[in-house]
Amino acid sequence: MVDPTLPKALWPSVMLTGLRGVLCDIDGTITTDGRLTAAAYGALEQLLEAGLLVIPITGRPAGWCDLIARFWPVSAVVGENGAFYFRYDHGRHQMIRHYARSAAQRAQDRERLRAIGAEVLRQVAGAGIAADQAYRESDLAIDWCEDVAALAVAEVQRIVGLLKAHGLTVKTSSIHVNAWFGEYDKLTMTRLLLREQFGIDVDAERDRLAFVGDSPNDEPMFAFFPNSFGVANIAAFADQLVHKPAYVMTGAEGRGFAEFVQRLLTARSG
Repeated sequence: MVDPTLPKALWPSVMLTGLRGVLCDIDGTITTDGRLTAAAYGALEQLLEAGLLVIPITGRPAGWCDLIARFWPVSAVVGENGAFYFRYDHGRHQMIRHYARSAAQRAQDRERLRAIGAEVLRQVAGAGIAADQAYRESDLAIDWCEDVAALAVAEVQRIVGLLKAHGLTVKTSSIHVNAWFGEYDKLTMTRLLLREQFGIDVDAERDRLAFVGDSPNDEPMFAFFPNSFGVANIAAFADQLVHKPAYVMTGAEGRGFAEFVQRLLTARSG
């Protein structure tokens, strides 16, 4: 990784002039100790007011993402690690939803995932079904440290192995192990959202977007976007990351995100 002090001279030049939007994880990136602070929330609003697209790319469930798209100062949201995007059209009072899998597929997937989740709990003591599972449409979230005592790395990897044995796509976040049927991820749905809703060809304009994240499920974004940033707590997963962020903030969690936003806006203004 780049030196976490991140001298201003090392910032990519596009940050000064050509940036069109900021994509960001939520848990452990915008939140601090599991809570959304005024500083981090205000930073989102500052980005939007500066004319930038602001799009959370999260593992959180559809139920939460409906609220985020409606009420947060954001342009849209990608949820459940790429299972869907939601964008609320405030002018038309209309929620625009797009899913990676059909309604019939999602219904079938939920039944299969319910059984697989029960198997994981039988085999890994201390693991739990995530408290937000009831609001999910497409994936299974196994809690390894949000509302349960933190599991050892070896136990988290055991959960990953059990889920992969069922042919699932599996990603580990800072709080959950998420698993789903299908080949999509955060990047595939982000690409679709930006093309369909904002007319942006991500492959042609990847250097005009920045991504901020904190954990292994952000790897597709770290690998793809040259302007990728980690908040300082990304260091906890350094050994698990093949694709690391290009830059690392000095602050952890929401403090690091607010730091990123202030440095970005300062650079753009002067």
